[in-house]
Amino acid sequence: MIYIEPVNSVYIKVHGDAGVERELSDQFKFRVPNFMHMPQYRAGFWDGYIKLYNYKNRQIYAGLYKKVVAYLEANEIEYESTVDDTSANFSEIEAKQFIELLKLPYTVRDYQLKAFIDSIRSQRLVNLMPTGSGKSLTIYMLARYYNLKTLIVVPTINLVHQLSNDFVEYGYKGSIHKIFSGETKDSPEQITVSTWQSIYKMPASYFNQFKVVIIDECHQVKADSLVKILEKMTKCPVRFGFTGTLDGSLTNEMVLNGLLGPINKVTTSAELIEAKHLSPFQIKCIVLKYREEECKSMRDLTYQEEVEWIVTSTRRNEFIKKLTLSLKGNTLVLFQFVEKHGLILHELIKNSTDRPVHLIYGGVAGEEREDIRKIVSTQSNAIIIGSNQTVSTGINIPTLSNIIFTSPTKSRIRTLQSIGRVLRTAKNKETATLFDIVDDLQHKKKKNYTLSHFIHRVEIYRSEQFPFKAYNVKI
Repeated sequence: MIYIEPVNSVYIKVHGDAGVERELSDQFKFRVPNFMHMPQYRAGFWDGYIKLYNYKNRQIYAGLYKKVVAYLEANEIEYESTVDDTSANFSEIEAKQFIELLKLPYTVRDYQLKAFIDSIRSQRLVNLMPTGSGKSLTIYMLARYYNLKTLIVVPTINLVHQLSNDFVEYGYKGSIHKIFSGETKDSPEQITVSTWQSIYKMPASYFNQFKVVIIDECHQVKADSLVKILEKMTKCPVRFGFTGTLDGSLTNEMVLNGLLGPINKVTTSAELIEAKHLSPFQIKCIVLKYREEECKSMRDLTYQEEVEWIVTSTRRNEFIKKLTLSLKGNTLVLFQFVEKHGLILHELIKNSTDRPVHLIYGGVAGEEREDIRKIVSTQSNAIIIGSNQTVSTGINIPTLSNIIFTSPTKSRIRTLQSIGRVLRTAKNKETATLFDIVDDLQHKKKKNYTLSHFIHRVEIYRSEQFPFKAYNVKI
């Protein structure tokens, strides 16, 4: 016989038959992606597994309760449970009546209403909503509905300011406590918006004040610091996550499931484009064809050496400059390395045009980033040179018409988050275009690293039903 009982808002205890406990330990362990390259594994200190069932204290994340029960029932293992897993009663009529009381300046879309209702009923849920689907409005409705001390965790300073401003726009009259580097952690305000980097070192006692936690861009829960925050929130029963995409890692999805709740696929970018909630979108893949002697010299370089050569190429940067200046409408140029690429592109482009050119990276203060976002939202021909780390996630500028990928990546999350920057609709915006810069340094049959990364991106474009076309350009 197996016994299941609640421990707190984070864990349940599953104990009884020792043999079954060992089976559960094996059932709920997963190898981390690329574990074989991690120093702990290579040094022999770690086997590459994350074990979600703790065999020592017999505990597992509370959000995995249904999966534990499903495993026991599938294997005809008897169990007794004192865990309350009933859904909250909440009808569509009640939801619409509550939303009407908020007097929102926007009409709530059908899928937002469904995400709101599903969240209230479940009280633990991860809502998969692509960029531009109105995550912030759904988060606002949840925070207002519970009317309890609420912690909203976001990944960047940009989003602390942006989400707080969104709440004011939606009609929130109270004060919102904003936490980022150097700001005080304590506040009597009902809603706190914080970067996870600012609070993960706080003791568990600090988190006892919160009864609702909402994690925006929750695909980053795989980060140890974010996991620690959620594990410390033992007295917080209401938990929600929001993200535009997941990386496909089973380990990451199980941790999300365990700490926040099951994954609820609300809608897709393709559905939103078809419904005209997002801008029509096209991808132009600009394949740069390099000289034969250059391709030959690159074949034995490491990935880091190849990327270094690419981002410091004068001819390539000149091409990016000319492409940027040829585009009409607000344009975002994304880069990865600040000193060796971003600052150089900024100077190169700024010195070649009278158009407004803005630079955003980690060294730009959060308030200044928010000011730039607001300014560009009122312009029609501005250029932003932005780092992947600060701009790819969350920043909301509906008037963006073009985005240029200047740094190679194969990350599904980074690719889709970056694309999301241009998908929002705006007045006089007819379409959105991604220019994906591809570096073809293939020599004979040996593909270079960044060309292989492009093949991964093509798979992402196809899976998301984004139209794309490749253009070869000699450089």
